[in-house]
Formats: sequence, structure tokens, C-alpha cells
Amino acid sequence: MIATLKSKSPKLDDLKARVTEIVDLHAAVSVLYWDQATYMPSGGAGARGRQMALLRQMAHQKLTDPRLGELLADLEDQAQSWDYTSPEASLIRITRRNYQRAVQVPGDFVAQFSAHRSQCYEAWAKAKEGDNFALVQPDLEKTLDYTREYASFFAGYDHVADPLIEEADYGMTTATLRPLFAQLRQKLVPLVEAISSCPQPDVSCVQQGFDRQKQLQFTLNLLRQVGYDFNRGRQDESLHPFTTSFSIGDVRITTRVRENDLTEALFSTIHEMGHGFYEQGLDRSLEGTPLAEGTSAGVHESQSRLWENLVGRSPEFWQYFYPQLQEMFPEQLKDVGLDRFYRAINRVERSLIRTDADEVTYNLHVMIRFDLELELLEGSLEVRDLPDAWNARYQSDLGVCPPSDRLGVLQDVHWYTSTLGAMFQCYTLGNIMSAQIYQAALQDLPHLKDDISQGHFAPLHQWLIDHIYQFGSVYTPLELMQNVTGSDLKIAPFVDYIQHKYRQLYDF
Repeated sequence: MIATLKSKSPKLDDLKARVTEIVDLHAAVSVLYWDQATYMPSGGAGARGRQMALLRQMAHQKLTDPRLGELLADLEDQAQSWDYTSPEASLIRITRRNYQRAVQVPGDFVAQFSAHRSQCYEAWAKAKEGDNFALVQPDLEKTLDYTREYASFFAGYDHVADPLIEEADYGMTTATLRPLFAQLRQKLVPLVEAISSCPQPDVSCVQQGFDRQKQLQFTLNLLRQVGYDFNRGRQDESLHPFTTSFSIGDVRITTRVRENDLTEALFSTIHEMGHGFYEQGLDRSLEGTPLAEGTSAGVHESQSRLWENLVGRSPEFWQYFYPQLQEMFPEQLKDVGLDRFYRAINRVERSLIRTDADEVTYNLHVMIRFDLELELLEGSLEVRDLPDAWNARYQSDLGVCPPSDRLGVLQDVHWYTSTLGAMFQCYTLGNIMSAQIYQAALQDLPHLKDDISQGHFAPLHQWLIDHIYQFGSVYTPLELMQNVTGSDLKIAPFVDYIQHKYRQLYDF
């Protein structure tokens, strides 16, 4: 485990107290957002936006307090004498990074944009329910204006999206991501073509009637058995599944249930469990500091995708859990063999919905979004033309065209709750990282697949705590990948995994 954050000087104590206040304010915002997305009546939207805006403004004021900058400057010499990975040096380093970004953003902007984000979320929810992009278009146009203004506060970047990308995935830029994604696309497109020409598995076994409450009960049982700590977390339902953390001792996930599709609740739950594991696995000594969070959106996503796909869609996982699933739904699954079920949950198809997409096509969904948001930011695409551009890209890249806004441009919440851009890349980065990390775990744990088939998930869970979770944001994403895998980020493990698995499944 990492060393405990110790008191080494009054100034360090002062710094710790100040950043804890900031962390707590952001946690309060998270509580309000969680409530808004789960239980809050729609009539509370206006007041909720005002409340969240006030808390974000207060956090921003504290983060940009000149006294905080003075403390960081005073502690600089001491930090140089401490080990780079010590909690003390890391606290100073990460706080300095956050401070230097924050002081460039006016407080009034933070408050105005925060209020707008809450309003835009409510407009999106109504637009999705009404299947009408026009209901949220004006708000999204404002979001684009806010996003460009936000990016303009940071000088020295080559592309308008770069400061946004760096905020989510430190060390990444448009220039590094575009060729990486292009390289991956070259591998995936022919694989999708080859699979599409093969006979497709029957998925009717997972697309029949499944009682809502029984689905939720099964997911809760699954979470407990894999290792999610319900003394420090809970699961609820939301329109769009997400994970939020109020502290290391209070990590909450949500799922989404469809009574005619068993896979929705299963894999939404396992996906968010991976995020929850990361937050619950942080070293307790980091509590109340900016170190107590995942080091980047991409690394965070690597954990949700690792558990959802490399573990949760594996034959070993269902060798253990499928008998329990059959027992929960005997009428639907008693005559369905494990092999048929396994093939059904790993079917590859050119679909419309990103969150429902299989491992092979998923990244194509992400790349479409990444390209569209870059075009919006660059000004080559107008918001009013976004639905048509979305539909055209789906037709050209995946061979399908959304019949409605709900199944098209309105399906994801991301653009309607934050800046417009520089978030979707984390999903493909997470997929790439997940395979590379899992490869390293398999090398260290040669009996891992046998363990999983017998319901022993603790070895993998503990390995991830030891190598990733406990460190929070002490390491940058690229430093962490070097530490865990011994190499830089590369697509080969993901491509090898995908090709091997699906050539076996589709026999080509």
C-alpha cells in the first residue's frame, strides 16, 4: 500500500485543509446530481441548477484563492526533496496542476455554465422522451459557445479540443488520438465485414420477457459475489447508467433495466461495478484530497470495460453465473444451454446504440462521436445539422441509419451535461488499456481464468487494487500504464484479443 499522507509542515497541513474543503464541495455537487438523475421530481430542476451552480462557484473560488497559490509556491522546494510518488509530493503536484487550470477560468463563467448544464440536462431528458432534437438544440448551441469560450481560457494548445482532452485524459491530444484511432479503425473495419458475412447467433434467448425486479435482484446478487462493497455503496436505476463517488466510503452506481432485453441490466451493472471498484479501491489515506480519484477518464473506463467485457463476457464468468441466472429465470432459460447464451451475449451486429454495442463495433460508435465533436468545435459542423451528420456517419461507418433522434443523436447524455467534446475518446482509450492491463494480470495470475470459472474474483480484484486502484491520481495515465504493463500504450493486445475471440466464435 502507499504511504500515509503525513504532516510535514504547517503549510502542508494548511494546503491539505484547503483542498479538502474543495473536494467536499464537489462531493456535495455529486450528491445533488445523483439525486437529480435518480429520484428528484422534474419540478426541482431550476432550483437544483441554482444550488449546484453555487457550490461549483464556491469550489472554484477556493481553488483560485491567491493564498493557495502562495502555499504551493512556498512548498515547491520541499516537494523537490520528497519522493515523486509520496502522497505529499503528489498532493502538491496535482493541486498545482488543478490550480493552474482553475485560475485561468473566471468564477462568473463557472457559475453561469453550471446553471446551464443543469438546464440542458432537463431539456435533453424532455427531447429524448419526445424524440425531438429541436427541443434541446438551442441549449446545445449554448453549450458549444460555452465550450469554445472555456477552451479559449487556455493558451498554447494546437487544437481547440486539446485543453478539454487534457482535462479528461492528461497527456493526450488531438494529434495523438487521431492517428491512434485511425490505426485501430483499420483493424476493426475488415473484422466487422468478415463477421457480418457469417451466420449470426440466435439472440432470442436474451430478448424475451424478464421481470424487472428479478433482473435487479440478480444484478445485486452478482455485485455482492464479485466483491462490490455494499457497506460503502449502493445501486439504483437511472435514465443513463453512471457511477458517482461522494467519498471512498460512499460510492454509488446506477443501472438501466429493459424487460425485453436481459443484457441491458446485466452489462450496465457490471460496467458500472468496474468504475465503482476503482473508487472503492482507493487508499484510505488519500481521502479528502484530489488524489482520491481515478487518474483519468480513460483509465477509469479501462476498469469498467475490463470487468464488463474481458471478464463479464467471458465463458469462464458465465460458467459460474449462468446456473444462477437459469435459477432466477427458469421459464425463459431452462432449455437454453450455456454455449447458446454465451454466443447470444457476444453477438456482433451493426447496431444503433453505443451502450448496447458489442466489443467489435463499439469503438466505431465512439470514433463517430469523437469526429463529430471535433467538427463542431472547429466550426465545420453546425449544431442544427448534427442529427443529419450523425445519421450519415452511421450509414457510412456501420451500415445503419437511426430512424429517430432518440435512437440517434439524443441517445448519449454526455454532450448535454458538460462541455461539448473531449470525453468520448476515453471509451476507446479504456478499451485499449483494458486489454493491455488484463494481459499483464494474466501473466501475474496464471490460474486467473480457472479462478473466475469457480467464482473466485478476489485474486483479480486484489491485483487491480495493488497495481491501479490504490494509487488514485498519484501517477499520470501513461506512467501508470508503464508501471502496470511495462510498456507504453499500444493497440496490439486489444486487437489480438478481439480477433482471437471472435474468429473462434464465428469460425472464420
